[in-house]
Amino acid sequence: MRLFTITLFALLISACSSDNWRTASREPAGLAADPQKNREAIIEFYAADAFSWRGWFAVHTWIAVKEENAQEYTVYEVVGWRVKRGLPALETYQTTTPDRYWFGAKPEKILSIQGEKAQRLIPKITAAVKRYPWANEYVVFPGPNSNTFPAWIGLQVPELELDMPFRAIGSGYADKAE
Repeated sequence: MRLFTITLFALLISACSSDNWRTASREPAGLAADPQKNREAIIEFYAADAFSWRGWFAVHTWIAVKEENAQEYTVYEVVGWRVKRGLPALETYQTTTPDRYWFGAKPEKILSIQGEKAQRLIPKITAAVKRYPWANEYVVFPGPNSNTFPAWIGLQVPELELDMPFRAIGSGYADKAE
């Protein structure tokens, strides 16, 4: 039994230490429409396995929106290490590639809306982002975390009909603001 415990511990340690966030892929996954070619308004929610061993159990989620005729997407996501650096957990940035790998994990689209409906909903999403009650907070479990944020946006903009992935641990925390 002792040998089994030591072996299991060694495997877990090696799984944790073999991951290097500095060298993990952040390349585009090829899922997002090229904003230079697709002029439509676009809303996309993405999920990718969380970094390192956490990905065995959980996903990280984020939101990308592109107004009609915009040259870039606006990405909204909550990241815990920002809080440790004295920054808000909620980050907003512009990019042509909102579908980048999440530190080695290929994302998947969990929601995609294009065209007139997207153009109508983007202002509602933007307004909800500004009201997000935990923009400066991050707690891995039970939340608020990276999954709480998109879930909360989905509650504020029910027309999105967002269905969060089962492994979006912390998404249920969004109900606490109601």
